Amino acid sequence: MAAPGTPDAAASPPPARDAAAHPDRARIDAERARDRALVEQALRGELAAFDRLVELHQDHLFGVTFRVVGDREAAADAVQEAFLSAYRNLSRFRGDSFRSWLTRIAMNAATDTLRSRKRRPADPFPEWEDESWQPPADESEGPEQTALLRQRSRLLTEALARIGEDQRIAIVLYDVEGYDYGEIATMTGVSLGTVKSRIHRGRLALRDLLADQMELFRG
Repeated sequence: MAAPGTPDAAASPPPARDAAAHPDRARIDAERARDRALVEQALRGELAAFDRLVELHQDHLFGVTFRVVGDREAAADAVQEAFLSAYRNLSRFRGDSFRSWLTRIAMNAATDTLRSRKRRPADPFPEWEDESWQPPADESEGPEQTALLRQRSRLLTEALARIGEDQRIAIVLYDVEGYDYGEIATMTGVSLGTVKSRIHRGRLALRDLLADQMELFRG
């Protein structure tokens, strides 16, 4: 799947995903069953079970929230708040996917962070110059290719910061994290049509913002 914001990705509405046809369905089902078992243990007072849930999902939540808020410290705070909220409300979990439930809570925390930032303007996205969060480059890639990939990632991060909050969250959840429309609708509390619209309009906005750098996303 093309990266969000590239000309190819933004040119047309995203194709529908069939969650039931996911090639890793068996693995996902096993992970969800594991999480539900850990939730039941935590509800019985076994704190080690909830600690295990934190270990299993903290990296995922940090990745999602970082892409939304663009700041490592703010993302870490949002993740901590998400786990605290999840622990307080663990008895309310009724869904099939604990990960999706956690992600919804983390998105709420990230949204609160963004709104707080608007009320208290500060230097936005100071982490753009910090490449430590970037995934490691493939050993087969030379320094020029590595530099190009990092430049693409930086441009996409900057562009994401300039589009609407709702569109940014929808694109991150769909194009980066791989959630389907239904999961995103549940997480964000909107209809499927709204999710699709946000993704499409966000991609168009990213395409316009990246128009001057189109050559970097070709090939």
